[in-house]
Amino acid sequence: MITRHDLKELQSMVSVPALSILLPTYRNFPDNKKDPIRVKNLVDDATERLSKEFSQREIEPLLLRLETLAADINYNHTQDGLALFVSHDFAKKFYLPFQVPERVVIDQTFATRDLVYGMHRNLRYWVFLLSQNATRLLAGTGENLEEVFDENFPMQMTGPAATQPIPYSADTAYVDDRHRRFFQQVDRAFATYTQDEPEPLPLILGGVDRQISFFKEVSEYKGTIAGTLTGNFDRATVSELAPDIWEVAQSVRQQRHDDALKALDEATGQQKVVSTIEEVWRLANDGRGKVLLVEKNYHVPAVVTENGGLEVVKEPGGTDVMDDAVDEIIETVLLKGGEVELMDDDELSNHRKIALILRY
Repeated sequence: MITRHDLKELQSMVSVPALSILLPTYRNFPDNKKDPIRVKNLVDDATERLSKEFSQREIEPLLLRLETLAADINYNHTQDGLALFVSHDFAKKFYLPFQVPERVVIDQTFATRDLVYGMHRNLRYWVFLLSQNATRLLAGTGENLEEVFDENFPMQMTGPAATQPIPYSADTAYVDDRHRRFFQQVDRAFATYTQDEPEPLPLILGGVDRQISFFKEVSEYKGTIAGTLTGNFDRATVSELAPDIWEVAQSVRQQRHDDALKALDEATGQQKVVSTIEEVWRLANDGRGKVLLVEKNYHVPAVVTENGGLEVVKEPGGTDVMDDAVDEIIETVLLKGGEVELMDDDELSNHRKIALILRY
């Protein structure tokens, strides 16, 4: 599963050429038998385009990396999408829990816009299943849940009131304090997974009421709690939990979408919105972008002018042309601390498919 850390790494790289290959894939037999053929066709397409735009000597190291990366794809483990990113000194693939459109992009930077869209459209969130026996951490992307198994989680409470008997003189307050201290330990370990996020992801809690209450008392992340599920989930499987967790997560996603549109209306009234691709480019690069709203299928090839502005062109192609200026704008807004919300087609028809809410 791709993480925010992976996304930041991809967005920080500048290389000519930077090749991105994306396609939707199938999880199950026999449909997944089509995937190797589709990958081969896209690799051939990318090779042909590179050969037209660069000399053989320039692209030979990249093509070798691409061939090795494509050969390493495990089609038994593909999910809903696949992304390959290759440059002269970098090659990495991602199995995606969301669909991406079929694209071959050759640019100065990797095309991460569809990954940003997938990670936004398919809301990312965390789930804690609280228990003194084994508190579990799950990572959610849309309807997909993946349990974390590492040196931190599942985490078991140890000592008195857990793996050892309660002291003879102890009372209920002692046991409650032991639980609070354990959930403080859980909370501290959780910080490792949140440090690369520009803002905390929603957190869903599952457990008995008393455990949820103790966690809320001690957690540094109480402000991100989006909902709770009551019960004992020690033996619950991820597939059993998924429907109830997704119901909570969907309400969070809809609220973010609605909040973005409301903020756009308010900013429009305050004249703090720009809605042409050229203005959005300029002000995003100036660091003035607070929230970018853009329709999911809005793509614009363009070149950067001598003074750093943007000039839209009719077709992608050539080393000076960005395949998609919108992708570059998304990356710029995120890198400068702004937020991005990707909207359905025609939702921004009054704003020319793109709108940047300004900080000032």
